[in-house]
Amino acid sequence: MPEMAAYQYGLIALIFVWSGFVRSGLGFGGALFTLPFLLLIHNDPLIFLPIISIHLLFFAGLTIIQAERKSKKSSDHRNTVNWAFVRYSLLIMIIPKLAGVVGLLVLPTDLMNIIIFSLIAAYSLTYILGKPMQSNSRLLDFLFLIVAAYVSGTSLIGGPLVIAVALRHIKPHEFRNTLFMIWCVLVAIKLGAFVLAKVDIQLIGALWLLPFAGIGHVIGHHLHSRLLEKDSRSFYKLLGWVLLATSFVGLAQVIA
Repeated sequence: MPEMAAYQYGLIALIFVWSGFVRSGLGFGGALFTLPFLLLIHNDPLIFLPIISIHLLFFAGLTIIQAERKSKKSSDHRNTVNWAFVRYSLLIMIIPKLAGVVGLLVLPTDLMNIIIFSLIAAYSLTYILGKPMQSNSRLLDFLFLIVAAYVSGTSLIGGPLVIAVALRHIKPHEFRNTLFMIWCVLVAIKLGAFVLAKVDIQLIGALWLLPFAGIGHVIGHHLHSRLLEKDSRSFYKLLGWVLLATSFVGLAQVIA
Protein backbone atom coordinates (compact mmCIF):
# COMPACT_ATOMS: atom_id res chain seq x y z
CA MET A 1 0.00 0.00 0.00
CA PRO A 2 1.20 3.57 -0.67
CA GLU A 3 2.47 5.84 2.10
CA MET A 4 -0.43 7.54 3.93
CA ALA A 5 -1.07 9.44 7.14
CA ALA A 6 -1.78 7.43 10.30
CA TYR A 7 -5.44 8.54 10.38
CA GLN A 8 -5.91 7.25 6.80
CA TYR A 9 -4.64 3.80 7.79
CA GLY A 10 -7.02 3.89 10.76
CA LEU A 11 -9.98 4.77 8.54
CA ILE A 12 -9.07 2.00 6.08
CA ALA A 13 -8.97 -0.51 8.95
CA LEU A 14 -12.46 0.56 10.10
CA ILE A 15 -13.79 0.33 6.54
CA PHE A 16 -12.51 -3.25 6.30
CA VAL A 17 -14.34 -4.13 9.52
CA TRP A 18 -17.46 -2.85 7.75
CA SER A 19 -16.47 -4.81 4.62
CA GLY A 20 -16.32 -8.09 6.54
CA PHE A 21 -19.64 -7.31 8.24
CA VAL A 22 -21.67 -6.67 5.09
CA ARG A 23 -20.06 -9.53 3.14
CA SER A 24 -20.89 -12.22 5.71
CA GLY A 25 -24.15 -10.63 6.84
CA LEU A 26 -25.68 -10.09 3.40
CA GLY A 27 -23.74 -12.48 1.14
CA PHE A 28 -22.62 -9.60 -1.07
CA GLY A 29 -21.50 -5.99 -0.77
CA GLY A 30 -17.90 -6.45 0.39
CA ALA A 31 -16.86 -4.19 -2.48
CA LEU A 32 -20.11 -2.36 -3.29
CA PHE A 33 -20.61 -1.00 0.23
CA THR A 34 -16.92 -0.26 0.93
CA LEU A 35 -15.12 0.70 -2.29
CA PRO A 36 -16.61 4.24 -2.50
CA PHE A 37 -15.36 5.02 1.03
CA LEU A 38 -11.90 3.62 0.25
CA LEU A 39 -11.65 5.67 -2.95
CA LEU A 40 -12.32 8.84 -0.95
CA ILE A 41 -9.18 8.05 1.06
CA HIS A 42 -6.99 7.04 -1.90
CA ASN A 43 -8.45 7.29 -5.40
CA ASP A 44 -6.84 4.24 -7.03
CA PRO A 45 -9.09 1.14 -7.30
CA LEU A 46 -6.08 -1.05 -8.20
CA ILE A 47 -4.81 -0.58 -4.64
CA PHE A 48 -7.97 -1.84 -2.93
CA LEU A 49 -9.55 -4.32 -5.36
CA PRO A 50 -6.80 -6.97 -4.92
CA ILE A 51 -7.14 -6.73 -1.12
CA ILE A 52 -10.94 -7.04 -1.27
CA SER A 53 -10.53 -10.00 -3.66
CA ILE A 54 -8.13 -11.87 -1.36
CA HIS A 55 -10.39 -11.30 1.64
CA LEU A 56 -13.42 -12.48 -0.31
CA LEU A 57 -11.70 -15.73 -1.31
CA PHE A 58 -10.65 -16.39 2.27
CA PHE A 59 -13.90 -15.57 4.09
CA ALA A 60 -16.29 -16.88 1.43
CA GLY A 61 -14.42 -20.19 1.28
CA LEU A 62 -14.41 -20.42 5.08
CA THR A 63 -18.15 -19.68 5.29
CA ILE A 64 -19.05 -22.29 2.66
CA ILE A 65 -16.96 -24.99 4.38
CA GLN A 66 -18.48 -24.21 7.79
CA ALA A 67 -22.03 -24.20 6.40
CA GLU A 68 -21.55 -27.52 4.59
CA ARG A 69 -20.16 -29.18 7.72
CA LYS A 70 -23.03 -27.84 9.83
CA SER A 71 -25.59 -28.97 7.26
CA LYS A 72 -24.18 -32.52 7.13
CA LYS A 73 -24.38 -32.81 10.91
CA SER A 74 -28.01 -31.66 11.06
CA SER A 75 -30.92 -34.10 10.86
CA ASP A 76 -32.51 -32.31 7.86
CA HIS A 77 -29.47 -32.11 5.60
CA ARG A 78 -29.94 -29.42 2.94
CA ASN A 79 -27.51 -28.23 0.30
CA THR A 80 -26.31 -24.70 1.00
CA VAL A 81 -25.02 -24.14 -2.55
CA ASN A 82 -27.26 -24.34 -5.63
CA TRP A 83 -24.73 -25.86 -8.02
CA ALA A 84 -27.09 -25.74 -11.00
CA PHE A 85 -27.31 -21.94 -10.70
CA VAL A 86 -23.55 -21.66 -10.19
CA ARG A 87 -22.93 -23.52 -13.47
CA TYR A 88 -25.66 -21.60 -15.32
CA SER A 89 -24.41 -18.17 -14.28
CA LEU A 90 -20.69 -18.83 -14.73
CA LEU A 91 -21.12 -20.13 -18.28
CA ILE A 92 -22.64 -16.76 -19.18
CA MET A 93 -20.29 -14.61 -17.09
CA ILE A 94 -16.76 -15.88 -17.77
CA ILE A 95 -16.04 -14.04 -21.05
CA PRO A 96 -17.51 -10.62 -20.08
CA LYS A 97 -15.70 -10.97 -16.73
CA LEU A 98 -12.36 -11.20 -18.56
CA ALA A 99 -13.32 -8.22 -20.73
CA GLY A 100 -14.04 -6.21 -17.58
CA VAL A 101 -10.66 -7.04 -16.06
CA VAL A 102 -8.96 -5.84 -19.26
CA GLY A 103 -10.97 -2.61 -19.01
CA LEU A 104 -9.80 -2.09 -15.43
CA LEU A 105 -6.17 -2.50 -16.46
CA VAL A 106 -6.22 -0.23 -19.52
CA LEU A 107 -8.71 2.55 -18.70
CA PRO A 108 -7.44 5.73 -16.96
CA THR A 109 -7.87 5.76 -13.17
CA ASP A 110 -10.09 8.88 -13.17
CA LEU A 111 -12.41 7.35 -15.75
CA MET A 112 -12.63 4.13 -13.74
CA ASN A 113 -13.50 6.13 -10.62
CA ILE A 114 -16.25 7.99 -12.47
CA ILE A 115 -17.69 4.68 -13.70
CA ILE A 116 -17.53 3.13 -10.21
CA PHE A 117 -19.13 6.11 -8.43
CA SER A 118 -21.83 6.41 -11.12
CA LEU A 119 -22.75 2.72 -10.86
CA ILE A 120 -22.89 2.90 -7.07
CA ALA A 121 -25.12 6.00 -7.26
CA ALA A 122 -27.47 4.09 -9.59
CA TYR A 123 -27.55 1.09 -7.23
CA SER A 124 -28.18 3.35 -4.24
CA LEU A 125 -31.36 4.73 -5.85
CA THR A 126 -32.82 1.21 -6.09
CA TYR A 127 -32.30 0.78 -2.33
CA ILE A 128 -33.65 4.23 -1.47
CA LEU A 129 -36.80 3.68 -3.56
CA GLY A 130 -37.21 0.13 -2.26
CA LYS A 131 -37.29 -1.21 -5.81
CA PRO A 132 -34.33 -3.57 -6.25
CA MET A 133 -33.64 -4.79 -9.76
CA GLN A 134 -35.52 -7.98 -10.68
CA SER A 135 -35.39 -10.36 -13.57
CA ASN A 136 -38.56 -12.00 -14.86
CA SER A 137 -37.35 -13.72 -18.02
CA ARG A 138 -34.44 -15.71 -19.46
CA LEU A 139 -33.51 -12.76 -21.68
CA LEU A 140 -33.17 -10.45 -18.67
CA ASP A 141 -31.24 -13.18 -16.85
CA PHE A 142 -28.77 -13.26 -19.72
CA LEU A 143 -28.43 -9.46 -20.00
CA PHE A 144 -28.10 -8.91 -16.23
CA LEU A 145 -25.43 -11.61 -15.88
CA ILE A 146 -23.39 -10.25 -18.80
CA VAL A 147 -23.45 -6.69 -17.43
CA ALA A 148 -22.78 -7.96 -13.89
CA ALA A 149 -19.75 -9.92 -15.10
CA TYR A 150 -18.26 -6.93 -16.92
CA VAL A 151 -18.90 -4.63 -13.96
CA SER A 152 -17.44 -7.24 -11.61
CA GLY A 153 -14.37 -7.43 -13.82
CA THR A 154 -13.81 -3.69 -13.59
CA SER A 155 -14.79 -3.06 -9.99
CA LEU A 156 -16.30 -6.08 -8.14
CA ILE A 157 -19.65 -4.29 -7.75
CA GLY A 158 -21.83 -6.47 -9.97
CA GLY A 159 -23.60 -8.11 -7.02
CA PRO A 160 -27.04 -6.45 -7.28
CA LEU A 161 -27.37 -7.57 -10.92
CA VAL A 162 -26.52 -11.19 -10.07
CA ILE A 163 -28.96 -11.06 -7.16
CA ALA A 164 -31.71 -9.86 -9.52
CA VAL A 165 -31.28 -13.16 -11.38
CA ALA A 166 -30.56 -15.37 -8.37
CA LEU A 167 -33.85 -14.47 -6.67
CA ARG A 168 -35.69 -16.30 -9.46
CA HIS A 169 -33.66 -19.49 -9.17
CA ILE A 170 -32.46 -20.22 -5.63
CA LYS A 171 -34.04 -20.74 -2.22
CA PRO A 172 -33.37 -18.38 0.71
CA HIS A 173 -31.21 -20.87 2.63
CA GLU A 174 -29.00 -21.33 -0.47
CA PHE A 175 -28.69 -17.62 -1.19
CA ARG A 176 -25.51 -16.54 0.59
CA ASN A 177 -23.35 -19.59 -0.09
CA THR A 178 -24.41 -19.83 -3.75
CA LEU A 179 -23.41 -16.21 -4.27
CA PHE A 180 -20.17 -16.81 -2.38
CA MET A 181 -19.29 -19.71 -4.68
CA ILE A 182 -19.89 -17.53 -7.75
CA TRP A 183 -17.83 -14.69 -6.25
CA CYS A 184 -14.97 -17.11 -5.47
CA VAL A 185 -14.69 -18.24 -9.10
CA LEU A 186 -14.97 -14.72 -10.51
CA VAL A 187 -12.49 -13.27 -8.02
CA ALA A 188 -9.98 -16.07 -8.66
CA ILE A 189 -10.11 -15.13 -12.36
CA LYS A 190 -9.56 -11.47 -11.47
CA LEU A 191 -6.58 -12.19 -9.22
CA GLY A 192 -5.08 -14.48 -11.86
CA ALA A 193 -5.37 -11.68 -14.42
CA PHE A 194 -3.71 -9.25 -11.98
CA VAL A 195 -0.78 -11.63 -11.55
CA LEU A 196 -0.41 -12.12 -15.32
CA ALA A 197 -0.50 -8.35 -15.84
CA LYS A 198 2.11 -7.90 -13.08
CA VAL A 199 -0.24 -5.80 -10.94
CA ASP A 200 0.73 -5.67 -7.26
CA ILE A 201 -1.89 -7.79 -5.46
CA GLN A 202 -1.14 -6.00 -2.17
CA LEU A 203 -0.55 -9.23 -0.24
CA ILE A 204 1.04 -7.50 2.77
CA GLY A 205 -1.83 -5.02 2.95
CA ALA A 206 -4.36 -7.86 2.67
CA LEU A 207 -2.70 -9.76 5.54
CA TRP A 208 -2.49 -6.62 7.68
CA LEU A 209 -6.18 -5.87 7.17
CA LEU A 210 -7.34 -9.49 7.52
CA PRO A 211 -7.95 -9.33 11.31
CA PHE A 212 -10.09 -6.20 10.90
CA ALA A 213 -12.17 -7.84 8.17
CA GLY A 214 -12.35 -10.91 10.44
CA ILE A 215 -13.96 -8.89 13.24
CA GLY A 216 -16.64 -7.68 10.83
CA HIS A 217 -17.05 -11.19 9.41
CA VAL A 218 -17.86 -12.65 12.85
CA ILE A 219 -20.38 -9.90 13.61
CA GLY A 220 -22.03 -10.25 10.18
CA HIS A 221 -22.13 -14.04 10.47
CA HIS A 222 -24.21 -13.78 13.65
CA LEU A 223 -26.49 -11.18 12.03
CA HIS A 224 -27.07 -13.16 8.82
CA SER A 225 -29.96 -15.31 10.08
CA ARG A 226 -31.74 -12.24 11.50
CA LEU A 227 -31.50 -10.46 8.16
CA LEU A 228 -33.12 -13.47 6.50
CA GLU A 229 -35.93 -13.59 9.05
CA LYS A 230 -36.71 -9.87 9.39
CA ASP A 231 -37.68 -7.09 7.02
CA SER A 232 -34.39 -5.32 6.26
CA ARG A 233 -35.77 -2.63 3.93
CA SER A 234 -34.98 0.22 6.38
CA PHE A 235 -31.37 -1.03 6.65
CA TYR A 236 -30.99 -1.05 2.84
CA LYS A 237 -32.66 2.34 2.54
CA LEU A 238 -30.19 3.88 5.01
CA LEU A 239 -27.31 2.24 3.13
CA GLY A 240 -28.69 3.67 -0.11
CA TRP A 241 -28.64 7.24 1.20
CA VAL A 242 -25.09 6.82 2.54
CA LEU A 243 -23.89 5.36 -0.77
CA LEU A 244 -25.59 8.11 -2.79
CA ALA A 245 -23.98 10.86 -0.71
CA THR A 246 -20.58 9.15 -0.89
CA SER A 247 -20.87 8.74 -4.66
CA PHE A 248 -21.64 12.45 -5.17
CA VAL A 249 -18.64 13.41 -3.01
CA GLY A 250 -16.44 10.97 -4.95
CA LEU A 251 -17.61 12.22 -8.34
CA ALA A 252 -17.07 15.85 -7.27
CA GLN A 253 -13.56 14.93 -6.07
CA VAL A 254 -12.64 13.23 -9.36
CA ILE A 255 -14.10 15.99 -11.55
CA ALA A 256 -12.41 18.71 -9.48
